[in-house]
Amino acid sequence: MFRRTGLRILTLTAALAHATVPALADCNKDAMLVFDGSASMVEFVYEPGRGTRIAEARLAMAEAIPEIAPLRRIGLLVYGPGGADGCSGITLRFPPRQDAAEPIISAVDSLRPGGLTPLSSSVLRAAEVLEHRTKPGIIVVVTDGNETCGGRPCETGQVLSATSDDLTIHVIGFRVNVDYWAWNNPEQKALGHDDTVARCLADLNRGQYIRADTIEDLVKALTDTLGCALFSDLRTRPLRPRLPG
Repeated sequence: MFRRTGLRILTLTAALAHATVPALADCNKDAMLVFDGSASMVEFVYEPGRGTRIAEARLAMAEAIPEIAPLRRIGLLVYGPGGADGCSGITLRFPPRQDAAEPIISAVDSLRPGGLTPLSSSVLRAAEVLEHRTKPGIIVVVTDGNETCGGRPCETGQVLSATSDDLTIHVIGFRVNVDYWAWNNPEQKALGHDDTVARCLADLNRGQYIRADTIEDLVKALTDTLGCALFSDLRTRPLRPRLPG
């Protein structure tokens, strides 16, 4: 009986090790969350039961981030408020750190949106924080729409693709409102679809572009992009190694 039980334990241990080693390798990549704090995040939408984008984003962050942060080092950069003008409000709250759930949630909860949307400049700053030329990393952008500061996300995506060692950029379009005719959003007109021009950043850097229209959508998008393979597997498919006998 003892030998049979011991064999089962050894088999289970081997199965767990085999299942988690590849996933943990992905978890080792540092990530930067680039969060939209522009004035449009507090615009009211005339839909029954809907709050502002920032109110819903806070709820989604509070649900998703505490489960993700223990498995990956995450940093936070916010764009929008606090600059000398509408386009200079790009604030690095902190670089990637362990167990970042509390500071991320606190920063988003205390955020008072304002300013415009310097998408390209913000992503470039996040890439520099990750030392993208020599180190692997992940950027997850949460945005509600356009580049409104004259930047060119498609051009920026090309530059980062050409100069990065191993950088992945994911873009989450949260309750996106696309303006094709924005004078300071020159690439949007040529893009030819209903997604924010920020999609270029993901398409050119091996990432996902995900449209999120609800709190639940945003929770899932954060999990799918910031979470690691081990985290996703455990949520969707419990590990059940086969035991002998």
